[in-house]
Amino acid sequence: MKRFFALFISRPVATTLISVAITLCGALSFLFLPVAPLPQVDYPVIRVSASLPGASPETMASSIATPLERSLGSIAGLNEMTSSSSLGSTTITLEFDLTKDINNAAREVQAALNAAQNLLPSGMPSRPRYYKSNPSDAPIMILTLTSNTLSTGEMYDVASTRLAQRIAQIEGVSEVTVGGGSLPAVRVELNPTALFNQGVSLDAVRSAISSANVRQPQGYINNPDNRYQVQTNDELKKAADYRPIIVHYSNGNAVKLSDVATVKDSVQNVRAAGMSSGEPAILIIIRREAGANIIETVKRIREEIPEFKDMIPAAIDLQVAQDRTPTIKASLAEVERALMIAIALVILVVLLFLRSGRATLIPAIAVPVSLIGTFTAMYLCGFSLNNLSLMALTVATGFVVDDAIVVLENISRHIENGRKPFIAAIKGVSEVGFTVVSMSISLVAVFIPLLLMDGLVGRLFREFAITLSTAIGISLVISLTLTPMMCAHLLKKRGDKVNAKRQGFGRVLIRLQESYGVTLNWVLSHRRSVLAVLIAAIGLNVYLYISIPKAFFPEQDTGRLLGFVRADQSISFQSMKQKMTSFMQQVKADPAVDSVTGFTGGSRVNSGSMFISLKPLDERKESANSVINRLRMKLAKEPGANLFMMPVQDIRVGGRQSEASYQFTLLADELDALRSWEPAIRRALGDLPQLTDVNSDKEDKGAEMALTYDRDLMAQLGIDVRDANNLLNNAFGQRQISTIYEAMNQYKVVMEVAPEYTQDVSSLDKMFVVNKQGDAIPLSYFARWQPANAPLSVNHQGLSAASTISFNVADGYTLNDAIDAVEKTMTSLGVPSTVRGTFAGTAQVFQETLKSQLFLILAAIVTVYLVLGILYESYIHPLTILSTLPSAGVGALLALELFDTPFSLIALIGIMLLIGIVMKNAIIMVDFALQAQRNAHLSAREAILRASLLRFRPIVMTTLAAIFGALPLMLGTGDGAELRQPLGIAIVGGLIMSQLLTLFTTPVVYLSFDSLRQRFSRSAHSVQEKTHET
Repeated sequence: MKRFFALFISRPVATTLISVAITLCGALSFLFLPVAPLPQVDYPVIRVSASLPGASPETMASSIATPLERSLGSIAGLNEMTSSSSLGSTTITLEFDLTKDINNAAREVQAALNAAQNLLPSGMPSRPRYYKSNPSDAPIMILTLTSNTLSTGEMYDVASTRLAQRIAQIEGVSEVTVGGGSLPAVRVELNPTALFNQGVSLDAVRSAISSANVRQPQGYINNPDNRYQVQTNDELKKAADYRPIIVHYSNGNAVKLSDVATVKDSVQNVRAAGMSSGEPAILIIIRREAGANIIETVKRIREEIPEFKDMIPAAIDLQVAQDRTPTIKASLAEVERALMIAIALVILVVLLFLRSGRATLIPAIAVPVSLIGTFTAMYLCGFSLNNLSLMALTVATGFVVDDAIVVLENISRHIENGRKPFIAAIKGVSEVGFTVVSMSISLVAVFIPLLLMDGLVGRLFREFAITLSTAIGISLVISLTLTPMMCAHLLKKRGDKVNAKRQGFGRVLIRLQESYGVTLNWVLSHRRSVLAVLIAAIGLNVYLYISIPKAFFPEQDTGRLLGFVRADQSISFQSMKQKMTSFMQQVKADPAVDSVTGFTGGSRVNSGSMFISLKPLDERKESANSVINRLRMKLAKEPGANLFMMPVQDIRVGGRQSEASYQFTLLADELDALRSWEPAIRRALGDLPQLTDVNSDKEDKGAEMALTYDRDLMAQLGIDVRDANNLLNNAFGQRQISTIYEAMNQYKVVMEVAPEYTQDVSSLDKMFVVNKQGDAIPLSYFARWQPANAPLSVNHQGLSAASTISFNVADGYTLNDAIDAVEKTMTSLGVPSTVRGTFAGTAQVFQETLKSQLFLILAAIVTVYLVLGILYESYIHPLTILSTLPSAGVGALLALELFDTPFSLIALIGIMLLIGIVMKNAIIMVDFALQAQRNAHLSAREAILRASLLRFRPIVMTTLAAIFGALPLMLGTGDGAELRQPLGIAIVGGLIMSQLLTLFTTPVVYLSFDSLRQRFSRSAHSVQEKTHET
């Protein structure tokens, strides 16, 4: 080994250039690393949408959702399939396994849609479409269009025809939704009284309009010299073109469309509205493709915005209403700042202990080389600069300096004892070479179980583990090559030697060391007491782990809130629009809110969506949850409607779009059982103190006018049910009866009874059907109607009827508390086996990870034991080293409790890091003690006492370096602090407790195991002697 180290020490130019090459490669790779909030962990999700205007939710579910579900459900790798059918619309969300390629999944979805096409109703205006986006994922950007002169229909046309297509072509964009209005259309608003008086049926009007507006080829005329294309005025474009259409003849007189209807240029759907900053607006909602980089995608969109503005009329104001990237960038900037602070603090620790500029320069160079070199591996692995990878580098600062400190301190000790720097460098690095290798390998071994894990946790923390392991690996190389070379050429034997005894802090350290020696002597004489403390620490770990509040992932403050307005199920569009406006005005008035955009209408009249941007964190000085709590109390006074809000998260599991962060789904084979139990379960969950914002997607109390046909009478009169249904669809379904073709888009002619005639049911008295004999038969003659309740939506999971209850976790509770409360409530209610309750989305994944957390910790400990056993060729010494873990676990869990921080996945990673960190001190002790026993022939007590005192300074240095490396994460504020703090708290708390105890417990365990080994050895020797005598 000495020859290997001497090779690098004696060739400073080559060693320096190797380090420079590592640094340059890392710096170059850094420039090409993408930036993201978190590692790519998106589940492949595809959303399928289909429409049949005017169809009830039950009709959509049975005639469209069910056939599609049966075809789509056979796709391999499909984890979950959910559907929601509302008035005229069905949405099916397909969530695939993490290993499924989204493009392959899309091809299989398209094949399944093609296979199901023949099973779908013939009247659908278009085939089902799919989007490679997650409807539960918050938009990455929202653009708004406003104008003082143009109508919302004209702005919607610009957004849909010109902008949406261009934006959808941008790399990383999956879906562009235009909301807050609809395309321009010619609306034919019928007068039932005029129709009745003129004897004109609605079918006759529809047929006349369809026949008057056609588009078909007319051919061409040839003569010997020319060819002429035949062109007619068969297409009608504007409302004025439709008014003269003759729809009927009455007593020889022509009845024009304008005689029985108001014809105007309007929009396809008058029951849709969008708002921004208190004025009507069209919203362009942009979602990313699964796996796309948010920052890069938004950057591409912003680069195109100047061109977008040139494409649209000058009267339209195009603005960015919401952008998810500022808080992501701010959060990453905070982590980078924490990294710089950590590097500075670690170097200050070295300077404080060694009191030498030259000596401090050595780790000051080794640390940046190790960290910068890591960027090369990140680039080759396709990683990004995100919160977790940068946190890994921040924590690694304390680790990579450890190796340099151990080597530097040992070489410095030899120089202080009179050896020449070159000799001291070779001897010093040779003595601790195996120690440094053992420290690094054991720390990397901690992450082996994590790297082998499948699912969300494995995918989420893979970048963290590989980034940290790479930094440790590079640090190992640097500490065994560059560090001893610099020690040999920078440290001096006399004038610049590291002499702690001459320094003020050095005297303090020597006194501490002396006190430690005296105390350790006493402790080694009272081993049983110390072993009892160690056993108590193990028991305390178990108790703290069971009792500590647990959470899935720290709730982030991204500066964005999603709001969902839910009103009474029978509310009209006009009233819903007023509610939406009132909510938006009250939210906008909050001092922490920057902007609010939203829309309502479409297939679900009683709901609306709101996108809320908060002011930067340094301006509002309060968390997003505090803002939500304040607004919740303020808006609770609004009668007839509720506003549910939740903070946008960078990681969201599942494809369900709901009004709260967590979901509990009820499944039943029979819809009646679900309808019977769902209200009771929802009420019971709403009473739980652990839950807030409890709501359900089951809405079966919508107002309905139920018509009952007298089928026998209809048969006598010569009327088909189809004719009667056509009458109702023509009158009330906003029926699209013709198409207007333009160069850029296609527009519809929409027919329905004028709004003033749909205020009450008396309009039904004026409806009539023309039978096969040509007689006009009033609807009231063969039909009776009465008010009833009807579902506003029908939901499925798989092929079962489903209802999802959404909730947020109340202040002072954790997700684990909420889940336990829900499960106990389901048991106490005595819900039958025919109704099954399962958690979905984030809550479901949390349950799965909760089961694997303890296994992951134990697997890491076992892996480390195996690695140490192989390195030391011993069954006993790894146990001595692992004895440091109980005290670290107690410190970490107590610190989390003290700072009121739940045990989340981030805290779990902190615990796993502690397994590797605290073992370093034990490895330093045990390795030197073993050398002393082998080389100096000391007893076990003398060897461990000498090793503990000799390595006291590097142990304290490395521990403080690790603490100061994690301290910026623990104490940091600003954007993303809630994500970093659990990691810092766990590491700092564990290291402090470990430092206080393991300086004593490790020598005691070492000595106890040695005594046990000698006892077994004597017993074995005695048995051999007796056998020999026999």
